[in-house]
Amino acid sequence: MMDHRLTGILAGLLLLAILAGCSAKRHIIKSPLKEAKSTYLLEQLAENELQFDWFSAKFSIDYIYDKKLTEFRGQIRIQKDSIIWLSFSPALGIEMARLKITNDSVFFMNRLNKTYLRGDYRFINEYLQTNIDFDILQAFIIGNDFQFYEKSKFRASIDNQEYKLSTTERHKLKKFVKQDETSAKAFYQNIWLNPENFKITRVDIKEITNDKKLDAHYGNFKDHEGQLFPFDIMFEIIADEKITVKVDYSRIKLDEPHTFPFTIPSKYERIY
Repeated sequence: MMDHRLTGILAGLLLLAILAGCSAKRHIIKSPLKEAKSTYLLEQLAENELQFDWFSAKFSIDYIYDKKLTEFRGQIRIQKDSIIWLSFSPALGIEMARLKITNDSVFFMNRLNKTYLRGDYRFINEYLQTNIDFDILQAFIIGNDFQFYEKSKFRASIDNQEYKLSTTERHKLKKFVKQDETSAKAFYQNIWLNPENFKITRVDIKEITNDKKLDAHYGNFKDHEGQLFPFDIMFEIIADEKITVKVDYSRIKLDEPHTFPFTIPSKYERIY
């Protein structure tokens, strides 16, 4: 059995890793919106997404499970479409855990109990009873849309003075489907866009075959090197039990190459 801290770390990634009452409030436009076609909204969304090859930031996380709050601090590094690396510490203290995710592998090291795991996405998907991949994780963390999924089945509407894109059947593009993903499920998805800057303010996905839902809210957008970025994010996993993860980013850096150190001490015990 994994402890709740590991659950929180994985949940934070899978949603990060999501509503009312957080600092990620939606920006409401007072003037009436005009209807727009889904193709136009998707083009505007793509044009206004965060563009980067390298990303790094400091963060603080409030993890709420079973009405209990746990606080983390840490740092995140991303090489686009390649590696996501995170280091976690208590609110005050030295590093307690480290996590590295690649396109096909998951590595986790717990310094508190001297254990580690090394596996593929089946570990995450079996644990959370879902189907996610690197593209989905990366998009949720930075507030972009999924890159390698089809966009032809969205329909556009207006919801609470924001644009809304909805689809009941989003699939990964065939040219990006790996052999072991042939049975990947389609999912429902909704995307809300700020009509002034076409940044994602909220996104949710829900699998067709179960009630598990991932929901993310993005707020506190600030200009960073000419690009808008959400410094506050709230994620939620809605399933048998609800998990909420509030993320506050700081010290963001773009396109500064960095390393992803992950050396497991020989005395650590492998748990997966």
